[in-house]
Amino acid sequence: MERTFREQLFFLLLCLSVLSGDCRYIENNDISKDELYALFKSDLRREIPDLLMYRRPLRCLDMVAMEGQFTFTAETPQLSCAAFFMAEPSEVISVEYDSVDIDCSGGDFITVFDGWVMKGEKFPSSQDHPLPLYERYVDYCDSGSARKSVRSSQNVAMVFFRIHSAGSSFTLTVRKHTNPFPCNVISQSPEGRYTMVIPQQHRNCSFSIIYPVAIDVSEFSLGRRNNFPKRSLPGCAESGDYVQLLGGSGIDTSKLLPITDLCISFTGPTHLKIGCDNTVVRMVSSGRFVSRVSFSYRLLDSQELQTIKLNNVEDFCFNN
Repeated sequence: MERTFREQLFFLLLCLSVLSGDCRYIENNDISKDELYALFKSDLRREIPDLLMYRRPLRCLDMVAMEGQFTFTAETPQLSCAAFFMAEPSEVISVEYDSVDIDCSGGDFITVFDGWVMKGEKFPSSQDHPLPLYERYVDYCDSGSARKSVRSSQNVAMVFFRIHSAGSSFTLTVRKHTNPFPCNVISQSPEGRYTMVIPQQHRNCSFSIIYPVAIDVSEFSLGRRNNFPKRSLPGCAESGDYVQLLGGSGIDTSKLLPITDLCISFTGPTHLKIGCDNTVVRMVSSGRFVSRVSFSYRLLDSQELQTIKLNNVEDFCFNN
């Protein structure tokens, strides 16, 4: 992948925007591409042994992909900060307050968000998350000692914070926990294999790959088999149980463009090359069946991307 395109992807991944004024829910920011690329590359490490607690300072803009204890100390006023936390697809994240020394009455705040917010868009979308949006924000100044720990519903979470006075600080401990039925995932890697299962629950689950990829859907099952050939159907949404392939440049699945829908159980590969910054496999379940979809994916190289662009196959990905 060319460096400029790679930087654009990381810029999408970590692009923040911060609302001006006193709003606690920061959602807009201006960050350089080089800063974001360096952050993403530096902290995507694997977990350390359980006996050793990893500790380091937390930056105003940060990406953390491992367990540990993280301390932020303001040297100057920091009014628009955010830390992104990421785990493996089969894990959820807990954020624990170890110590907090901020001035809530003076406008300081620390807010944990259940998911990620980028350029005003949220992952998971409100359609796919089990909680209403207002419950996904947990503000330390509002909850105080009553809620020392916050656990995410999926493998990503984030913390917004604003501190006005130098010397103010807080310490967080981030832990990972096994999730037996993962639902709504952002992939750390541009290649891999994954099976998403919804065990007779009325819910929607998404697997987001924030890279342009070739994807092979090898199996889709509704807990039953039939003899119909696999195909895309215009009326899949009416069936109540189906798989969507979506593409676009944002992280909110409700705002991505549909590429194809599958609503017939099958075994055997369905191949697609999607030249979008974000490719999503989204499964919608009515709860009547045990729904299952298996797929593999890999990063498209620059030649494949150029071919897709010239053929206008996924033209919307390049024009939006």
